[in-house]
Amino acid sequence: MDSDNYENLLKRLSAAEVVILGGSAGSFTPIFNIIKMLPQTYNKAIVIVIHRGKNNFSDIENLFGDNCRILVSEITDKDKITGGHVYIAPANYHTLFEKRKTFALDVSEQVWYSKPSIDVTFESAADAYGDKCAAILLSGANQDGASGLLKLRNKGALTIVQRPTDAEIGIMPQAAVDINAGEFILTSSEILKLISASSTETQSS
Repeated sequence: MDSDNYENLLKRLSAAEVVILGGSAGSFTPIFNIIKMLPQTYNKAIVIVIHRGKNNFSDIENLFGDNCRILVSEITDKDKITGGHVYIAPANYHTLFEKRKTFALDVSEQVWYSKPSIDVTFESAADAYGDKCAAILLSGANQDGASGLLKLRNKGALTIVQRPTDAEIGIMPQAAVDINAGEFILTSSEILKLISASSTETQSS
């Protein structure tokens, strides 16, 4: 990526109020690496939507919380969305953004065999945040997230897809690439570098 494109990308990420990280199989490690390097002064809301089995009550929140310098919590219905906070979508619910900057949890049917569904969250973020949102779609084994990411892009949001050949499982990012949903296609290390740079700007502002 040339310097002009990179500076534009960094500027748009820095302007976002909320950053959504979506993924399934193979996405945990890149998401974990992003979360653990965020500084205490990071001022954006980070929302993580990872496919989780309906009976999977794992220690994911504790694992993120023990390795993160900003507040981490699992989303509950009607939570207010605030900066400097990492929110994790719970199992057995779809997570939606509401225009009054709160979350809603939905118990409707699975989408792409998943609940939470990345598509559901992305689509609601497009309506609630538009160009004040950045969304990143990572490794996964189905097409969830692709159409939602396209809706975000059409609303002016910053959309990034992990390069399929860089992903542990490339099906999910490739589905987004195929429909031109990702404005930028980056490796996991490039994504980490970008968010690290934006967090440095946060510290200096």
